[in-house]
Amino acid sequence: MQRIAQFFKVSFSQFEKGIRDCIPGIPEESIREIYEGISLPKRATRGSAGYDFFTPVSISLKPGETIKIPTGIRVKMEENWVLKLYPRSGLGFKYRLQLNNTVGIIDSDYYYSDNEGHIFSRITNDSNEGREVCLNRGDGFMQGIFLEYGITVDDEADGIRNGGFGSTG
Repeated sequence: MQRIAQFFKVSFSQFEKGIRDCIPGIPEESIREIYEGISLPKRATRGSAGYDFFTPVSISLKPGETIKIPTGIRVKMEENWVLKLYPRSGLGFKYRLQLNNTVGIIDSDYYYSDNEGHIFSRITNDSNEGREVCLNRGDGFMQGIFLEYGITVDDEADGIRNGGFGSTG
C-alpha cells in the first residue's frame, strides 16, 4: 500500500477564523476547547478505503437544513493525487445527508493556500422522510478517499492555487 499523504490540524488562528465564519457567537474559550478536541481523519478498519472526518461540534439538521463545517483539518499529499470527499455511507443511506457540491475535491496544492488548506464541508439533510440528523461532536460525517490521477500529454497548466472553493476560476 502506498503512503502518499498525511493529515494535520490547521493552526488555531485559522480554525478560529473558520468557525467564527460558519458558526457565529461561539466564545473564544469554547473555540479553544473545540480546537483541542479535533481528531485527525482515520480509517475504521484495515480494509477501509475511506478516512472518516469527524464533526468538531454537535450538529442537528432538520430536513432541508444546511450547515458549513470547518473541520480544522488540512492534508499534505504527493503530487498527482487527490482526496475525494463523500458523505459517510450510512448517513447518506439513512438520511440522504449530502455534500452540497456532491463530491469534494482536495487537490495536492491546496495545502499551500493562505488558508492553510483548511478543509470545509457544507452538508444538507435532504431527507424526504422528515428525519432529523443529529451528530455528536466527534461523530464521523464524511469520508475521504485518495486517488491517483493523470494529465493529458499536452497539458501545460502553470497556475498557482491560493484559496479554496472556486479559487481557480
